[in-house]
Amino acid sequence: MNEIIERYESNVRSYCRKWPATFATSKGPFMYDEDGNRYIDFFDGAGTLNYGHNNPAIKQAVVDYLMSDGILHGLDMTTSAKAAFIKTLQERILQPRGLDYKVAFPGPTGTNANELALKFARKATGRTEVWALMGAFHGMTLGALALTSDSYSREGAGLPLVGTRHMPAPYTLPGLDAIAYMEAVLADDHAGASKPAAIIVETTQAEGGIQVLPTEFLVGLRDLCTRHGIVMIVDDIQVGCWRTGTFFSFERAGIKPDIVTLSKSLGGIGTPFAVTLVSPDLDVLGPGEHNGTFRGNQLGMVAAKAAIDFALDTDFVPQLQEKGALAKELVEGIAAKHGVEARGIGMIWALELGDGALVKDAIHRLFDRGVICEACGRGDSALKLMPALVTPNDVLREGMAAIDEVLGEVLGR
Repeated sequence: MNEIIERYESNVRSYCRKWPATFATSKGPFMYDEDGNRYIDFFDGAGTLNYGHNNPAIKQAVVDYLMSDGILHGLDMTTSAKAAFIKTLQERILQPRGLDYKVAFPGPTGTNANELALKFARKATGRTEVWALMGAFHGMTLGALALTSDSYSREGAGLPLVGTRHMPAPYTLPGLDAIAYMEAVLADDHAGASKPAAIIVETTQAEGGIQVLPTEFLVGLRDLCTRHGIVMIVDDIQVGCWRTGTFFSFERAGIKPDIVTLSKSLGGIGTPFAVTLVSPDLDVLGPGEHNGTFRGNQLGMVAAKAAIDFALDTDFVPQLQEKGALAKELVEGIAAKHGVEARGIGMIWALELGDGALVKDAIHRLFDRGVICEACGRGDSALKLMPALVTPNDVLREGMAAIDEVLGEVLGR
């Protein structure tokens, strides 16, 4: 089967180069290849499988819907699946948190959700520039790619990426007050920048190296946006849906963004699905002004509703804090033992090795030991750890033990 891939699939493929197996089945925190070998999944579909592979409750809801001949393709027509999802999202997630958002359905991926957020912000304010942070990743379509900061991704566009400006993240320069810097740019008529329509932020930068932005920075950014009439967008595509310990990653800061984008684990079991949550006063696009054949994926709506119900009707949420604490203990213990930096929150962590070649070596060695991990950060210099949120403690310990062993090898300690 690998020969078929090598011969016919485009050179643009990437993940299969890191994990040279043909995967066949998966369950919970595990993936299995065609030969039956088991792998602990610390990649988690880049944050798409928070509830585990083939979560039984979510899968059953999807199977039941399929067997009932439910609508599979509905564009933005009114369907029972859409009504059920919106009702569940509003009553079980948004209203208990005091959040008042309209729900917009873009195409089924995270980058689509960010593209729609940009349209809302630009039309509502009449301004064009959008600010993002250094270290940001917001997608690979042109508008979202202009917000993404890593040079490799940007160079793939093949043309200038315009309409955005990157501001320092809080960790970028030691001693720099990033909020004060933005204030200075807004106040200085010689700064060479115009007031932006929006500022978009990941509260924890995932691809940027698992950089947990300080709570005080998030509060300060919310205040800055409010005072200057700038739309605050939180990209919760990778670190939302309970990944940091709460459904929305910004809950720890007690703030209300103007727009929130969600995808990845919103679809429950890997079902393509995305939403853009927008404050009612910014819901300014006319009918059909944003469009797409596969917006509002019906199976995604069914799976997303089932995922919310699963999280809130089982012991999933109560276990989040325990699992996050265990992950922190294990990762920080490995970091201390090997003299490297650990960064993270909840169930998303990085071990900074400082050298992309070492991380690449570690990824291959871990794969040989049955653990799937990814790289992140500048120059892919950090090992990224994203276990499924339902990973049993003993499996979490088993995977971390393999990481400990591998780091000892690649670091020569």
